[in-house]
Amino acid sequence: MPGRTVAKLATVSAVIAASVLAVAPSAHADLVTHCIGTGGAVTVPNDLLVPAGESCALTGTTITGNVTVAAGGNLVVTGGRVSGEVRVAADGYLDATETTVDGQVVLAAGGYGIFLKDARTGTLTVRPKGSTTIDSFLFAEASTVTGHVNVGAGEVRLDRGTQVRNLSSTGTYYTDVHDSFVDGTLSVLNSATGSVVCGSAVQGRATFAGNLGGVQLGPNGTLDSCASGGYWGGDVSVTSTTGGVTVDDNIINGQLAVTSNDPAAQVAANNRIRGGVTGDQAAATTNRSARVAAPDREDAGDERAEVRRTSAVQEATEAGAARL
Repeated sequence: MPGRTVAKLATVSAVIAASVLAVAPSAHADLVTHCIGTGGAVTVPNDLLVPAGESCALTGTTITGNVTVAAGGNLVVTGGRVSGEVRVAADGYLDATETTVDGQVVLAAGGYGIFLKDARTGTLTVRPKGSTTIDSFLFAEASTVTGHVNVGAGEVRLDRGTQVRNLSSTGTYYTDVHDSFVDGTLSVLNSATGSVVCGSAVQGRATFAGNLGGVQLGPNGTLDSCASGGYWGGDVSVTSTTGGVTVDDNIINGQLAVTSNDPAAQVAANNRIRGGVTGDQAAATTNRSARVAAPDREDAGDERAEVRRTSAVQEATEAGAARL
């Protein structure tokens, strides 16, 4: 995680001082449960609100309505269920572990972030940053998104068996997919530090365009270290990319198009590409053992080393604890 995110975690010192589940009527006379503090294995028979700047930690709680995390609020849910949707406002944070959200999850512009572990949600949306100063994050580990994932800002990492319908990313800091499954299409556009896809399967068409920091599909690239390539069920297109493109140890059940990349893409001889390769590519190295593996990202000294110095899982879990 970049230093700016680590620094923010270090400065968060809010503490949950009491266990409070207070009920208050909304403007429409519907009951809304206000959560400030902690809650256990109870059923909330209405909507739930985490007020602005407050923190709420729930364990085994069932919420029959919708959830709203107001500006600057923090919600940590473990072993819970939300029958409706979850909406997180600017500078808000959602941490869901072993939790099911039947509806959609939406992080507003300038939202602090979302961390999912062994969770299940509907459509997941991270709004574009806009004029806000906060750069969001979305980390998902061993989670399932039954709908689409649409991300317009921040750091994105799907990891350790995460499954999504489609993934569409535009204007993020980076978008990486490790050991995960995309049942439909994958699109990564205009990422500031590029995209890495390793050990994953993408059933539909994959499009990478306008990424400034490079694109790495498989191991032996310059952006990150990983063990294996991936499976691509359709065509793969990598265009208008700066910072380098490497395609290594992949099975592509379609065509690979690599055009207008600077420098030209490096497509290793160990790829199995059913539809062939079109566009400009650098000379492939036929002897894989002679290939130079990517340096340890920490030793590389670039910002992306900071991003993955420790696992996204550990950092996001600590984020939940720190923000409380």
